[in-house]
Amino acid sequence: MRVQVVPFGVLKDWLGSAALPVELPDGASVAELLERLRSRLPTNVSPKGFSGIAVSVNAEYAQAGDILHDGDEVGLLPPVSGGGPAGTANPLDESSGGENVTVALTRDRIDSEKIVARVKSGEDGAVVVFDGIVRNHSRGRRTLHLDYEAYEEMATRQMHELGRQALDRFSVRQVTMVHRLGRLEIGETSVLIVVASAHRTAAFEACRWLIDTLKQTVPIWKRETFADGAVWAPGEPFPEELAIDPAEAPHDA
Repeated sequence: MRVQVVPFGVLKDWLGSAALPVELPDGASVAELLERLRSRLPTNVSPKGFSGIAVSVNAEYAQAGDILHDGDEVGLLPPVSGGGPAGTANPLDESSGGENVTVALTRDRIDSEKIVARVKSGEDGAVVVFDGIVRNHSRGRRTLHLDYEAYEEMATRQMHELGRQALDRFSVRQVTMVHRLGRLEIGETSVLIVVASAHRTAAFEACRWLIDTLKQTVPIWKRETFADGAVWAPGEPFPEELAIDPAEAPHDA
């Protein structure tokens, strides 16, 4: 059988391709695929270079023992970070979600004020906003700009699921999340989270939980360009239930 492997972030650099077909015997598992791919890692990368990554199959998180099938799309996801000239379009005009959860990925500038104004309702006692912006330094180095990439289908799905969980967990009225992709300049908004609720405590708690969980689980990666070079930002570790260590992973279902 043949599966299509799509690496992201630094894994794309290591494997030298945005997508590559891999032939496997019928009944092969995710762990066996990773073992096959280890031989393609550069010589300066440890044989355990896949340790700590997550894997998706057809845009859903997968486990090491999951069995693959012909035609599957397998995403290789390093820990997450969490176009052309940008315009001023409202990304929520083409967003995903229902009445109470709105999510979007966009390559246009995020108009924070407009989005917040759109969220507010007469039934709200509080609207809490997290506006993540690009700063001019990181780890003691001067930042020139950032580039974000995402596994877009999966990221949109994961963001919407986080929004639904926040509604249930914190009893807030509405959740909006927008994340930029592509080239971002200093001072631009990279991610905007807006939570509306009748009560401020719930809104604060939900907003904090959303940004922290997004940074751990939504497949979006950040490449930082400094005055003296560029690197993929080290991401937040995946939760234990999502990370796969091929050295210890079972090879049977």
